[in-house]
Amino acid sequence: MQTDLVAALDIGGTKIAGALVDGHGRILARAQRPTPAQEDGESVMRAVEEVLGELAASPLWTRACALGIGSAGPVDASAGTVSPVNVPGWRDFPLVERVRAVTGDLPVELIGDGVAITAAEHWQGAARGHDNALCMVVSTGVGGGLVLDGRLHPGPTGNAGHIGHISVDLDGDPCPCGARGCVERIASGPNIARRALDGGWRPGPDGDASAAAVAAAARAGDPVAVASFERAARALAAGIAATATLVEIDIAVVGGGVGKAGDVLFAPLRRALAEYATLSFVRGLTVVPARMGTDAGLVGAAAAALARRADPTAAGV
Repeated sequence: MQTDLVAALDIGGTKIAGALVDGHGRILARAQRPTPAQEDGESVMRAVEEVLGELAASPLWTRACALGIGSAGPVDASAGTVSPVNVPGWRDFPLVERVRAVTGDLPVELIGDGVAITAAEHWQGAARGHDNALCMVVSTGVGGGLVLDGRLHPGPTGNAGHIGHISVDLDGDPCPCGARGCVERIASGPNIARRALDGGWRPGPDGDASAAAVAAAARAGDPVAVASFERAARALAAGIAATATLVEIDIAVVGGGVGKAGDVLFAPLRRALAEYATLSFVRGLTVVPARMGTDAGLVGAAAAALARRADPTAAGV
């Protein structure tokens, strides 16, 4: 990585975060606004402009040589547009064009949020030193990204590695994406909680029915909660093994809210992976928790911008 300074945006359904990041991955300035996700597209863009305006007020702004954007998806990096599922006002929204207009035509690199987190984990986190990796976000949804031959592999539109929509149950429940039995339909936080509730688990006196509450119940030995996490773990294992078999990754990094469940998730995940990843070239595959935390989207967006600046022909870190 060069020692250049870049701007970064991390755009999700809850918040729009921005930062100035140096070539060592250090965040030197930051700004944030809530995402007005249920308002019209221009209202969302105004929040982006406010974040950029706050960053531009920093004396460091003039050193920024590029801007990276990690956005909830789908994104289309080839067209510079975004259509986040959780931001209905943005459909084929020309985000790259609009951001360039605000920043004085600063070079912009757009990638999906799962790819951004992958870039961060490969640059500074749990996948550092691995040339072939899958990094996953298991939270409200399930996303991911790939590093192949030492480089980030976002694909033509910026969505490569979207493991959440690999089908692992051919006769499974319909997924909002239109397919059936997707990893996300089984392993995302809301679906872990849904399965536990359907199986008879009930929240405690506080009424918390989240996946985190199911994880706590599983740690306490509740058999229905344990079964829900084991089912999620098997779905993740099947998706990870399929990906490893296809492109020969040697590490899978799991982050996001569900990834914080610890051994409740990782113990059955590793057991199931041993059943699914059976061919000689994937048996050494390891699964580890993510390390980068809440700044991963910003650091990853910066990594992609720095890599593109260093090599305009490839998005690699």
